[in-house]
Amino acid sequence: MNPDSPRYERQVILPEIGQAGQECLARSRVLVIGAGALGTAALYYLAAAGIGTLGIADDDKLELSNLHRQILYINDDIGRKKSEAAAERLKAFNPDISAVPHPVRVSGDNALELMNDYDLVVDATDRLETKFFINDACAKAARPLVHAAVLGFEARVAVFDADTGPCLRCLFPEPPEVPALTCSEAGVLGAITGITGSLQALEAIKWLLTHNNDSQFGEELETLLGRLWVLDGRTMQTRVVELPRDPQCRVCGQSADDITFPGSAAPVAEITHEQLADYPDALLVDVREDNEWAMGHLSGAVHYPLSGLLETLPELPVSGHYVFYCALGQRSLFAAKLFQDAGYRDVFSLAGGISACPASEIES
Repeated sequence: MNPDSPRYERQVILPEIGQAGQECLARSRVLVIGAGALGTAALYYLAAAGIGTLGIADDDKLELSNLHRQILYINDDIGRKKSEAAAERLKAFNPDISAVPHPVRVSGDNALELMNDYDLVVDATDRLETKFFINDACAKAARPLVHAAVLGFEARVAVFDADTGPCLRCLFPEPPEVPALTCSEAGVLGAITGITGSLQALEAIKWLLTHNNDSQFGEELETLLGRLWVLDGRTMQTRVVELPRDPQCRVCGQSADDITFPGSAAPVAEITHEQLADYPDALLVDVREDNEWAMGHLSGAVHYPLSGLLETLPELPVSGHYVFYCALGQRSLFAAKLFQDAGYRDVFSLAGGISACPASEIES
């Protein structure tokens, strides 16, 4: 990479960056986990800034419904691995950088190995449970983390560092018992993800500039370490909330436990849409909410919303076969586990949810 390139001259003239700062960025390595809405916005600006190496970890394939907010891609990319399409587009956009695709799901089996190759991690995933896992893995790998979350018109951004605190578990010690809705399930405005992903790129750049001990650039920059930036896009009200370190935090506190996390195994068995034919006697159980059921459901399914299952389980034969499904396959895992814990043995979750099923099998 040539940090003297005219490509970067508008940021090099900033006194907080200068030539030394640009050379720092050229040496930096950033891992972005998730190449969806947040990830594509963050990746674009990290590449534009001249970050030397960008790792892109995502095992999903692009779908048409992604394109309203995932700005790195075009129609011709539909069906391709996001990480590979993103790496190709970033290299075409800025040949100075190295874009490394990691077409894998980040799990306990590979997280530390991936993170050890990078200086900083950007969490651009959309599942709250995954965010807790990434927080814990970053703590174990001693890597700073740029966190963000979006839903609907709302967004938040923070920087976590387990070495100095706080981390995500200082704010929320445990993830919610019931899996939170994702953008794919609850909806999101694309422009909100663009704003938020851009801010993640900004926070990553500031961190890299302010944590280089060899130079004096970046002294006037302040990251969101220990603070949470919150946006309500409906009103454009923003606020920054102080996040004190929890001295009792089990991840970054004074008596932190040795951090362990599970691998990628699901708590109950999953089957694919193609495997449904192997269970002709199984009862399909839709655990989505009433408004989702009304928009369409699988033929022959019964409807028991997860919100109701949390209060009481229906009286179904314990010896029966059941396949639970939701929109994408997360809430159904939780619902199936409720039945499994209650003594039901032949329970499964439909991988990918109703989204993985052909339209011909969905009725109103």
